[in-house]
Amino acid sequence: MRKALRAPRLSNLLGGLIILMALTSAAGAQTAVAAPDMIHRLAGLQAAVDVDVAALRQQALDRIKSRADSEPLKRPPVAAQLTGLPQIAFDVQFDPDSAIIRPGSYKTIGRIADALSDPALLPYSFLIVGHTGVTGRRENNLTLSQRRADSIRDALVTTFKISPKRLRSVGLGEEQLLDAAHPAAAINQQIQIVTLGQLD
Repeated sequence: MRKALRAPRLSNLLGGLIILMALTSAAGAQTAVAAPDMIHRLAGLQAAVDVDVAALRQQALDRIKSRADSEPLKRPPVAAQLTGLPQIAFDVQFDPDSAIIRPGSYKTIGRIADALSDPALLPYSFLIVGHTGVTGRRENNLTLSQRRADSIRDALVTTFKISPKRLRSVGLGEEQLLDAAHPAAAINQQIQIVTLGQLD
């Protein structure tokens, strides 16, 4: 009698797990940006934008060293010129306090590579912008965000064969939060791809 009772319970448990896995998979699929949407959001910039990446890095570092704007909510964007450009943000997972990309995020990077390889985007160059949350020291966060942006660039170049001439990278740490009203929000650790314009 007990065996007869256990079987339906096990069956119900397995059925519930299958439904949960399906829902989780569907939710993940909904958060992934479709390639046509990605291409549409990154294309269309006619005039190239001159962004001095080294100057941006130095500007962020100088602000940290001067101890200006210690409150995240009071910090103006350190690279305001980027905010009006075509861009898209992605959630890429790294090992804690590291620039090592977790294997599960290579699917996301592959989708980015597919979009950048589309004929509509082939003429363009892009800036990979790294961000971090507000935990830890600001200077360490700036360094970590640069290493992570470089890591994404390297993966696109070496693994997915995107031309290095089309990609630059900069880390802004916590100096340009994507959601300044909520400094601890997960969105503040995302990676941005920003269109800089067509190559000469």
